[in-house]
Amino acid sequence: MGHTPWLDDDEQRTWRAFLAANRLVSERVERQMQSESKMPQAYYEILVRLSEAPGRTLRMSELATSSLSSRSRVSHAVARMEEAGWIARTSCPTDRRGQMAALTDEGMSVLESAAPGHVTTVRATVFDALTRDQQHALREATEALVAHLSDGPLWLVDGESCDGEEADGCASA
Repeated sequence: MGHTPWLDDDEQRTWRAFLAANRLVSERVERQMQSESKMPQAYYEILVRLSEAPGRTLRMSELATSSLSSRSRVSHAVARMEEAGWIARTSCPTDRRGQMAALTDEGMSVLESAAPGHVTTVRATVFDALTRDQQHALREATEALVAHLSDGPLWLVDGESCDGEEADGCASA
């Protein structure tokens, strides 16, 4: 057996701080979403992803991949939101085996109602505690981790595109 490269004291402090911060932020955001919007953070994320997609529609497999969830977990969440009238599912026009999830007007209204509380909580929990330089450092560190652990960007923002894919290939592939 090989030698285990144990974490040094600085690495151990960084790892433990990362774990604690991740858990505390996630717990506070989840609690706010449940208490104010009566939905889990995962549902809110799905609604946001659909709201930002071309035509407010994504292929179910892309929704699962981009949200780092299993297809079955996303399918279950979408089924619950479909029952609530927030999402409508249709067959994929280019692949009979695939399904598309589309954000309905009611779902967009629910998202718009939930967004202010969510943003207020994210700002108070993360951004208000950091200087602008610390915010940039946090983004650089987390983007480095995402690049190291995934095949590409998981959440495109304005101005970004999928490398070499058609304009709508990211959203509906």
